[in-house]
Amino acid sequence: MSTADEGTGTSGGRLLITLLLPIVLVNVIAFIAPVANLVAMSFREATATGSMKEGMDLATWRSLVTDTYYWSMLWRTVWIGALITFITLVLSYPLALFVSRAERAKALLIVLCISPLLISAVVRTYGWMVILGDQGFLPALLRSFNVTPPRLINSQLGVIIGMTEILMPYMILSLLSGFGKLDTTLEQAAETLGAGPLTVFRRIVFPLSMPGVLLGCLLCFVLAVSSFITPKMLGGGRVALLATEIYDQAIVTLNWPVAACLSVLILIVFGTALLFYGQLAKIVE
Repeated sequence: MSTADEGTGTSGGRLLITLLLPIVLVNVIAFIAPVANLVAMSFREATATGSMKEGMDLATWRSLVTDTYYWSMLWRTVWIGALITFITLVLSYPLALFVSRAERAKALLIVLCISPLLISAVVRTYGWMVILGDQGFLPALLRSFNVTPPRLINSQLGVIIGMTEILMPYMILSLLSGFGKLDTTLEQAAETLGAGPLTVFRRIVFPLSMPGVLLGCLLCFVLAVSSFITPKMLGGGRVALLATEIYDQAIVTLNWPVAACLSVLILIVFGTALLFYGQLAKIVE
C-alpha cells in the first residue's frame, strides 16, 4: 500500500470517528450512564427515612427475589402486555391492510389512523374513564340489551381496553411498513390457480407481511409493559404492574433501591423481547 493510500485510510478513519463521536456521547450520557447508575442503586438498601445506606449489598435483590408478590407482578405484567399486543394486532391488521390497498384518499386514511397520536395519552385515558365508568356509554349500551356490564373501570379489563386503543396507531404504522412487500400479482396468480381468499391470505399475504407484524408486536409489547399513566388511571390502583409499582416505590414509599431493582427487571424483559424478535426476524427473512 502506498503512502497516499495510507493517508487516505487514516483520514477516512478520523472522519468516521468524528461522525460517530456525537451519537456515542449522547448514548453514554443519556442512556449508558443512567442505566449504570440505576443498576448500582439496585444494590443499595433503603432506610426507614427514605435515604440509602452506604455501601452495596444484595439485601434488596434477595428480598425481591424471594417475595412471590413481585414474581406474580412480573408474570401479570408480561401476560397482560402480550394479551394487549395480540388484541391490538387482531384489530389493526384488517384496518392497515384496507388502508394499504386504498386507491383513493390513501394519505387521508393514514392521517386518520395516526391522528390519535396528536392527542395526549392522558387525555385519551380520561376519555376512556368516562366511557367505561358505571354511568358511561359502554355500560349503558350493554344495559340497553339487558346485559349486566362487567366492571370496566378500576379493573384489568379496563386497562386492556384503554391500552389497546392507545397502541393501535403504532401497530398500524408498523403493519403499513410491512405491507410494502406485498405484490398483488402473486395473489392474482394464486387465485388463478384456484386458491381461495383464506388460502391466499394464509399462504401469501400474512407471510409476506410478517416483518411488519413482528415490528408492531415488539413496539406494542414494549410500550404496554412500560406504560404507567393508563394502567394507573384505568386500573385505579387495583392492577399492580411493574411500571405502577416502580412509581409507588419511588414516589410514595421512597424506596429507591426496590424501584431500581424493578426497573432492571423491566430492562431484562425488554432485552428478552428484543432477542426473541431478532430470532423470529431471521426466520421470516
